[in-house]
Amino acid sequence: MKILVTGAAGFIGSHLCERLLQISDCDVIGVDGFINPSLNQTKQRNLRRLLTHPHFQFHEIDLRRADLESLLGGVQVVYHLAAMPGVRTSWGTDFQAYVDHNIVVTQLLLEAVRKFPLKKFIYISTSSVYGEKVGKVTEDSIPTPLSPYGVSKLTAEYLCKVYQTSYNIPIVILRYFTVYGPRQRSDMAFHRFIKGILNDEPLQIYGDGSQTRDFTFIRDCVEGTVAVLKAENVIGETINLGGRERASVLDVITQLEELIGRKATLEFTEGLKGEPRDTLADITKAQQLLDYNPVITLKNGLTSQINDFVQML
Repeated sequence: MKILVTGAAGFIGSHLCERLLQISDCDVIGVDGFINPSLNQTKQRNLRRLLTHPHFQFHEIDLRRADLESLLGGVQVVYHLAAMPGVRTSWGTDFQAYVDHNIVVTQLLLEAVRKFPLKKFIYISTSSVYGEKVGKVTEDSIPTPLSPYGVSKLTAEYLCKVYQTSYNIPIVILRYFTVYGPRQRSDMAFHRFIKGILNDEPLQIYGDGSQTRDFTFIRDCVEGTVAVLKAENVIGETINLGGRERASVLDVITQLEELIGRKATLEFTEGLKGEPRDTLADITKAQQLLDYNPVITLKNGLTSQINDFVQML
């Protein structure tokens, strides 16, 4: 089976490619545009193990200008992860990058794949499309994104559905809930917290720190994502992938202090616009359709991320 993964050099994309290559008779074509120069060194590290694998090909390509049809020859499954991430930076004039990389690129890719007999086109979305909800969020909850980033991802979801309706593209949409673990981007909270505690730097906390998230460890997230390959009755479905436990920001910092053996200095600042106070995934559909069962505890997941961070030093 030949699989195309966009965003292959990213945090989640690189883990996904490695896991796919463990499947027999699986060839992976990885594509990444390196659209954020500040992450180039991190992405090169992410790719290190992949580039030596005989069943992996990598192309550094801006998908807005790529010859997509040549990339798609013989491809049976597409995982579309490539996107401009981040809520905080999606406001103002920076939103144009989100339009380009999250909306326009998705439309270009959908236009290209409609000419090929794909088995599945798996679009990776986010819990940010839901906005502020109370309690467990099911996939049929009305999306009300709070940020331009969330709007861009929801727009891409709608594009997927339009192309499925008009051209029978076999769409599956996965909505991730706050993924963490080794290789997490440097702008993400856990990475910042670990770095700050280890370097005795103050941690910037947005709001009062009592906001909660459904934290999903990268290995659990990838297992659920790979399960879509062989799953039946998933075409046209939108599926949540959440974690094993929810915690507040302050709870996470307490666990990091215990694991690292140092106290953190906290600096509280104004809460972020566009961020929901709480998130919690209802993963019933994932359990039923994908046999999804997140197993990594927050403590074990944080330990793994700390160890990976230390190895980078």
